Amino acid sequence: MNEYDELVLDTFLEKQDRLFPEPVAETREEAEYFLEDCMAVVCKNLKEVRKYFDEIADVADMSDEELLDASEVFAIPDGRYLVVEG
Repeated sequence: MNEYDELVLDTFLEKQDRLFPEPVAETREEAEYFLEDCMAVVCKNLKEVRKYFDEIADVADMSDEELLDASEVFAIPDGRYLVVEG
């Protein structure tokens, strides 16, 4: 579940301002180090995203759209999701 391939890293680099006011990484290497350090999770689908959040918070009342709009959730172009705890 925690594979940070080039697509995941590039997506994080492109969209990190969604979660942080200033860039936390400028290269893939820096992004990988940051994601490993904060134990970011790559989920293969929305079901896994919901399961991840269910373990740390009550998200039962949240719609799928609300869950995906959370600043910690980054949609990867291939359909996976990166969850980064800020």
